[in-house]
Amino acid sequence: MTNNINGLREGEIDLINTFARRKLEPEEVCAFSLVLCDNEIDRDHERFSVDALKKLEKLFCGVTGITDHDPKSKNQTARIFSCRTETVTGKKTSYGEDYVRLTARAYVPKTDGNSEFLMQLDSGIKKEVSVGCSVARRICSVCGCENGSCGHVRGRMYDGRLCYMTLDEPTDAYEWSFVAVPAQKEAGVIKSFKKGANTDMDIEKRLFSGTAQSFSADELNILAEKFRVLREKAADGEAYRRKLEADISKQAAFALPQLKRDTLDFMTRKMSAVQLEDLCSALSAKAAKSVPLRPQLCAGTKTENKKINDYTNI
Repeated sequence: MTNNINGLREGEIDLINTFARRKLEPEEVCAFSLVLCDNEIDRDHERFSVDALKKLEKLFCGVTGITDHDPKSKNQTARIFSCRTETVTGKKTSYGEDYVRLTARAYVPKTDGNSEFLMQLDSGIKKEVSVGCSVARRICSVCGCENGSCGHVRGRMYDGRLCYMTLDEPTDAYEWSFVAVPAQKEAGVIKSFKKGANTDMDIEKRLFSGTAQSFSADELNILAEKFRVLREKAADGEAYRRKLEADISKQAAFALPQLKRDTLDFMTRKMSAVQLEDLCSALSAKAAKSVPLRPQLCAGTKTENKKINDYTNI
């Protein structure tokens, strides 16, 4: 955040007065500049897309500033009266794109109660900020899947590629806050009304905390999407398991003819998919040794022919 509380720029008092109940004079307010967020990967391994920053430019105009994301009226400190997206010439992000940031101008009324706050601004004590907003899309950098449906973990490397989420299509801007440790190095950012909310890991932790929880509409959408993906994966897993069990039954008819079907079913029900694969491979190898393959028209013994017929009829 860049401090500039020495005075207003030309025409800014008119912008400020669009938010005031009465007409304010230039000497009644102080204005300053700040960087809200940018398109660099932050400490949470997330970044805003450039399109998202441009949409946030409109959403954040008029939004109040508070302290530590605590949404109490007594914590209100300032209000944004203008925003703009800017590309910093010659600066690149860590992934090689032009560095783009969302900057804003905010104002504070000159009052006895605000004198300490203004001194903290001027001295650089009040400096780092982060924003509270919600987005409709979180896109994986590794595979392009959205909202955590792929299972890739933010911050991990996959074939030399860092996994992070690109935040796109912002739907609301709640507030911006002065904080001690922001998520983004240049400004700091959180992506929800509550600090730390709206990330898959935090939502899951709260869901299984064993205590009563309330979830926002965005968080419920994330949970619904994860449930949908898990349900599809479970259906695929069940189909694969049924195929393995059928293959095991066929191979057991050759490899272990004395083993009863009920016993085999009891064994396989308790096995994982990996264990079923191992059992299927072992029975296949044993069956190949037990019954040598014969040409279709080659006459075999009655016992062997009966086994082969039993196999093909399973």
